[in-house]
Amino acid sequence: MTINIISKNDTLWAADEFIQYFSHMGNIEDYLRYVKKETIKSFSAITPLEDEFLNEDIHPNDMEFDIRFVGERFQNGLPQDHYKTMLGVVSSHNNESNIPGRELRWMVYEKNTQKLIGFIRLGSPTINSKPRNIWLGQPANLSILNRHTCMGFVIVPSQPFGFNYLGGKLLALLCCSHFAREKVSEVFDKEIALFETTSLYGSTTSASQYDGLKPFIRYKGLTESKFTPLLHDNAFHKLHNKFKELNNNTPLTDNKASSKKLKRQTKMISIIKNSMKEYGMQTELEEFTDTINMALNLTQKKRYYISDYGYANVREVMAGEQDKLVRGQNWDKFYLENIIAWWKKKAGKRYDKLKKEGRFRDKVELWTQEDDIQIIR
Repeated sequence: MTINIISKNDTLWAADEFIQYFSHMGNIEDYLRYVKKETIKSFSAITPLEDEFLNEDIHPNDMEFDIRFVGERFQNGLPQDHYKTMLGVVSSHNNESNIPGRELRWMVYEKNTQKLIGFIRLGSPTINSKPRNIWLGQPANLSILNRHTCMGFVIVPSQPFGFNYLGGKLLALLCCSHFAREKVSEVFDKEIALFETTSLYGSTTSASQYDGLKPFIRYKGLTESKFTPLLHDNAFHKLHNKFKELNNNTPLTDNKASSKKLKRQTKMISIIKNSMKEYGMQTELEEFTDTINMALNLTQKKRYYISDYGYANVREVMAGEQDKLVRGQNWDKFYLENIIAWWKKKAGKRYDKLKKEGRFRDKVELWTQEDDIQIIR
């Protein structure tokens, strides 16, 4: 049986750990920057990696791309540790290492320079999504959902490629290509027909790297967001190790549970509140509750996007109204070469504008550098 009450001293200590962690964060960007700067300390021994990433001045029309698979199951697959390291110095997120469910990871390179331009991780869809339910007209049938859907969890361009060339849009478009659909279907042993993802920022930001990509990607509304942001690894383990000790050396939730970290953090918060109520610590309870409520506000509703890969009846199949997928009028646009050609026109206009205005960037942005990161991604 899991504990519900801990000692007064342990309650005050645990509450203070949460308060100290969240009290100086005013918005989601503060949270991302703080967590990243804490976790990147483990990368301090890494040799400089600037030369690995694209910062050359090349017109988009002269670019070609190489999608490299990650993992031992692929012939010549890149090492998982290499993917984790390179993504870690670029992405603003503290990307989890051990992720349940099927997944497919890519590192994308510009062929002529052999420089890295971005990262992709595709995986199984989330079980529940309000905008998806509205689009379908009902909650998704989980069997159909898992058979036909994949989700983009990591779509991260390196910088300055992202800024100079609409790099985030290119990576998103690669996820929506027939090449991606076929590879994910093969790896997942499914018949993928729906791609979905969410924006990094939510309801307080009106734009996303996924905007302006019709007919490939379409915005379908805002997700719900009612959870406390996760503590980063060191802060989380410090607390949970203590709670495990107090719980007769037993984790607060089953090791096989999904969303294990979130559920354990939620349980810790519940135990702290229960203990404060038990000891009549009203003032402390109000301070702790205010901190947790403030933290809840950091997790905004995210903008939700989908791609149907050019099928005409994905919604009907997903809703169980039809059985057979039918190709639509935009089917050919989703072939990889056509998607890249479409991007090159957009990226070319961006490139020309930046060059004309003198805003073209040539500095690689890495979290291992001392400079302040300008672009959260």
